[in-house]
Amino acid sequence: MGWAAVVAVERNAQAYTLPLMSDYSVSEAAALLGVSADTVRRWIDNGSLGATRTVNARRRVDGVELAHFAQSLHENAKPVGSSSDSIRNHFTGIVTKVIKDKVMAQVELQAGPYRVVALISREAVDDMGLVPGVMASAVVKSTNVSIEL
Repeated sequence: MGWAAVVAVERNAQAYTLPLMSDYSVSEAAALLGVSADTVRRWIDNGSLGATRTVNARRRVDGVELAHFAQSLHENAKPVGSSSDSIRNHFTGIVTKVIKDKVMAQVELQAGPYRVVALISREAVDDMGLVPGVMASAVVKSTNVSIEL
């Protein structure tokens, strides 16, 4: 399936295994971009999104290229919020940028039209193998007061 590595992550005393993918199938890319597989195929066919073919003639999209493409799709998009959304939200997307210093790291994730930026420890980034092109989920949890317009 194009899995580059597998990293175990602990959350709430349960172990989860996250696939670190270097490339994605058309359906996986479509799910990450929030569009249909046919739309991804059209983007590949018209040259908007690059892809390679496997020995079985299946199309595969490079993770780093998909990350750049996902970012470009929503550069000028304005997020649409809903007051009926749960305070606990999961945003599954693709890592588009990682900036690390000695202690902390900034991780950017494109999840459909949403750009999520997280500041986490460098150790966590290294342990999870977070690099552009990797599929990941951001979990937004708040115990603070939220203000919505």
